[in-house]
Amino acid sequence: MVKFTFKPVGFIKTQNREPNGTPIQAAYARDCTGKAEILPEYIPGLKDLEGFSHIILIYVFDRYRPGEYKLHVKPYLDNKKRGVFATRAPKRPNNIGFSIVKVDQIKNNMIFFSGADMLDNTPILDIKPYVPEFDNDEKFRIGWLEGKIDLSEKKKADERF
Repeated sequence: MVKFTFKPVGFIKTQNREPNGTPIQAAYARDCTGKAEILPEYIPGLKDLEGFSHIILIYVFDRYRPGEYKLHVKPYLDNKKRGVFATRAPKRPNNIGFSIVKVDQIKNNMIFFSGADMLDNTPILDIKPYVPEFDNDEKFRIGWLEGKIDLSEKKKADERF
């Protein structure tokens, strides 16, 4: 088996201290701000990022232990069990998450952003600029989520994960 080793390039700081009550997606967290604190050795990599309005934060769901996942889960927007790869559930075989967030300001080693749907002190694996023409160029189908996105009462996490 191939093993991969990653180390954080920084840590996300948010007001979200525990999964329960945290917004389930960045789109539902537009009023929630956060900051990505980049470690000193990676600060030069922030050069030219200030020209982008949005970035993709790739991070680790580090509150869950490896092997703590299930291949069928009951996602936040449904009461039916779905395959984990057809959801964005945090308990996954590789515990990797991502969020597209709006950059408010970059100052020194800090990226201030809105759309904070992750927990405080979450390790960041990578940062990429969001480019709509690269990332959103076709009409999409959203499978079992069709008709469920506007469920306002389900925009924050409960105790499922």
